[in-house]
Amino acid sequence: MANINTADIGFEKEIWKAADLLRGNLDASEYKSVVLGLIFLKYLSDRFEAKYNELLAEGEGFEEDKDEYTSENIFYVPQDARWSVIAEAAHSSEIGMVIDNAMRQIEKENLRLKGILPKNFARPELDKRRLGDVVDLFTNIQMREQGDTKDILGRTYEYCLSKFAEAEGKLAGEFYTPACIVRTLVEVLQPYHGRVYDPACGSGGMFVQSAKFIQRHQGNINDISVFGQDSNPTTWKMAQMNLAIRGIEADLGKFNADTFFDDQHPTLKADFVMANPPFNLSDWGGNRLTGDVRWKYGTPPDGNANFAWIQHIIHHLAPSGRAGVVLANGSLSSQTGGEGDIRQRLVEADLVDCIIAMPSQLFYTTGIPVSIWFFNRHKKQQGQTLFIDAREMGTMVTRKLRELTEEDIMRIAQTYQSYAAGTLTDEKGFCAVKNIKDIAEQDYILTPGRYVGIAEQEQDAEPFEEKMTRLTTELASLFEQSHTLEAEIKKQLESIGYKL
Repeated sequence: MANINTADIGFEKEIWKAADLLRGNLDASEYKSVVLGLIFLKYLSDRFEAKYNELLAEGEGFEEDKDEYTSENIFYVPQDARWSVIAEAAHSSEIGMVIDNAMRQIEKENLRLKGILPKNFARPELDKRRLGDVVDLFTNIQMREQGDTKDILGRTYEYCLSKFAEAEGKLAGEFYTPACIVRTLVEVLQPYHGRVYDPACGSGGMFVQSAKFIQRHQGNINDISVFGQDSNPTTWKMAQMNLAIRGIEADLGKFNADTFFDDQHPTLKADFVMANPPFNLSDWGGNRLTGDVRWKYGTPPDGNANFAWIQHIIHHLAPSGRAGVVLANGSLSSQTGGEGDIRQRLVEADLVDCIIAMPSQLFYTTGIPVSIWFFNRHKKQQGQTLFIDAREMGTMVTRKLRELTEEDIMRIAQTYQSYAAGTLTDEKGFCAVKNIKDIAEQDYILTPGRYVGIAEQEQDAEPFEEKMTRLTTELASLFEQSHTLEAEIKKQLESIGYKL
């Protein structure tokens, strides 16, 4: 299978150019919202227009039949909300009102989006000339071509975050989960059916990838129920948009809310949890949650929420539930604030199913190395844990960004499936299955490198005497060449009056 580079969405430069047009006129958070709102409108319109032209070519008069679109999870875009109308008004003083009206029309057609879409393009502080220039830029971008293979809204948001952070000279603080990490999670967990939960769902990328997984395996998206939550109002709204345009029904709570203090799904017991919670979150308010029912394995420290996320997730797992969680590598070995004790109890409770050390440079907005923890309430290999060291995997797709290939992901998934089936053989430098006693001997530190060892080096078949003869002959030849070059340099220097 050809590898698809999901690191690029195909029009990053245009997106930043659009944002740049608004810089100085609006705060970063505001022009981010403007750009993302326009991307959403353009994406919907591009998909609608492709289907519209297809129906028009058929000549049966169904191009305005809403059912023709909804049956294929394509939004029916009302006449006044189509991009052609917006593009035509780009350089009129009414452009803001035209966009706001388009948003209202789309919300009216889809009640799931009621109150979700931005409708403040007509506000006086948004320069309409600049807004028109942004509309012009987007008119020339075909988003539909990217949308089937990439989480277009999520990746766009991440790209904007990284550029805004760069411009502001600070870290963005939010990390969109790269597609290859999500693919690894879903290929290992295989969430074909049941309740799927993400307590820090961001723009909904985990759910989008789960839907793709089911489609690839000829399953039915209606066999899963999607639950999520996010505290950031912008990303929470974008998740609603992202899932709506893909026809995924989801319960993301009544509003954006802090997962620890306002759990929107308090009674949920999920069959699958997939999460990439904020890394090493400090000052998360743990001192106000002492004695919380979720802290079954120990009270997490105030200074780092990693083990609060882990225990929240385990609390929400069904009796046979499984979870995949992306965490910063420090959580594998940290001893501060009682984290080592919590990790020990998780191992002794036989909840830790698999640990995968991932390569660095997978994230757009941070170079922090991560691991994926898999938890299982009903392990097939009881008392055992699989360790995979995937740090050497992946391919650099840009100067700063690495991505796991399809082959990498399938190798990891197949390794896990073999382990679950009890047929896996340890491979030095890559994978190893260890029991609780083995882990106890390592002080319950879960760094895969401690368990998989170093890969065996290929044996050199060339006899020592033959190799030395060959190498010394090559070296003699190189020395001879260096003497010739040295003599030539001296000769040239003498010709211009400089003698060594």
